[in-house]
Amino acid sequence: MNFEKIRKLTGGFLLVSLLLCVFSQPFQQYLHFPKQVRLLEGQQTELSKSAAAAVMASGNSAEIHAHQHTVSIKGKSAGKEEMFLELAGIPIKKTKVEVHPNIKMIPGGQSIGVKLNTLGVLIVGHHLVQTDKGKFSPGEQAGIEVGDMILELNGKKIENMSDIAPIVQQAGEKGKLLETVIKRDGQTIRKTIKPLKDKNGQSYKLGLYIRDSAAGIGTMTFIDPKTKKYGALGHVISDMDTKKPIVVEKGRIVNSVVTSIEKGKNGSPGEKLARFTEEGQIGNITKNSPFGIFGQLDPDAKDSTYAKPMPIALSDQVKTGPAKILTVVDGKKVEAYSIKIVSSIPQKFPATKGMVIKITDPELLKKTGGIVQGMSGSPIIQNGRLVGAVTHVFVNDPTSGYGVHIEWMLHEAGIYGGGRSPSAFKE
Repeated sequence: MNFEKIRKLTGGFLLVSLLLCVFSQPFQQYLHFPKQVRLLEGQQTELSKSAAAAVMASGNSAEIHAHQHTVSIKGKSAGKEEMFLELAGIPIKKTKVEVHPNIKMIPGGQSIGVKLNTLGVLIVGHHLVQTDKGKFSPGEQAGIEVGDMILELNGKKIENMSDIAPIVQQAGEKGKLLETVIKRDGQTIRKTIKPLKDKNGQSYKLGLYIRDSAAGIGTMTFIDPKTKKYGALGHVISDMDTKKPIVVEKGRIVNSVVTSIEKGKNGSPGEKLARFTEEGQIGNITKNSPFGIFGQLDPDAKDSTYAKPMPIALSDQVKTGPAKILTVVDGKKVEAYSIKIVSSIPQKFPATKGMVIKITDPELLKKTGGIVQGMSGSPIIQNGRLVGAVTHVFVNDPTSGYGVHIEWMLHEAGIYGGGRSPSAFKE
């Protein structure tokens, strides 16, 4: 037998051995064994493994026990550790184990009114000033754009619309330029504007449409029973004209009562109609982010109808199938309605559209036609856990829409680290 024949036989043997190894049950189990396991304190999970594999673990955050065909992992305390599958003493697979705090939140569901005051005043459009020499927009000529925020005029801080007219009039009468500080896409920019005299009203103008506040309604998602921090809406509030997120200077949430419902239909989302109640303000607004609005309730504010704190679920623990939402469709009464979680994407990093949901409750479909404006923020409950909030409706199918995982709203509120806050874990 010559060398070439031996080489071919050896190569064939090695190839067959490799294929048998690749398609063997132990190898397939190693291949599908997760790279990461996330648990809440007190939760337990079991993973399948080969009988030949041993398990090694480091750390004290989880109890890890290897059985003949399974590995059981139970979260003990918030922290991280690593687990290794070994075969003949050789590490084959490394799995990161994260144990998260098993916090509980009070689910919301009640209708709230939202009042936002912008940082400075917001430019929402341009207009022409009628002068003796023609029509001009001084603001547009100076390079002021829709979506800009005016923060200062001639060194004076601008907090609301009423601050602007006296400064503009004074500069115009003296024939002076206005040194203007604006904020654009996070950048501070300086511009110079020359006020023009309106020949009809004899007042000086900038040729700008401005706004300093916004108001609307939404739904409370959760309340922290310890700190009274809250989260609501599940999505950012954008200006209706500029389509840009509103930068909040001051904001308040108030009680509201749902007076009627405009039902949704294909191509036209419905809407909750509500009025602010006389009880007035119940909390502040400190943040307007892609994940909702956040702040703190006043000390005397009452908790929701569902006042018992409820455990949360991590994004990768949400399952497809039946669930409930809490919301108000009449007056102030919070009620539970059936939905189906059509899909849920396990997310390693914060994202706003983690779930697709569908309204299945006949009563809610009869009243609203599905998801309507004002329902954003309605908490989603599954298997006794707070898992997320309603955020958007599908315009062409009002029975369906998106939801955000509660993990990311809590992270945004500064309540829960979600794996990124140093205070959330003990290394």
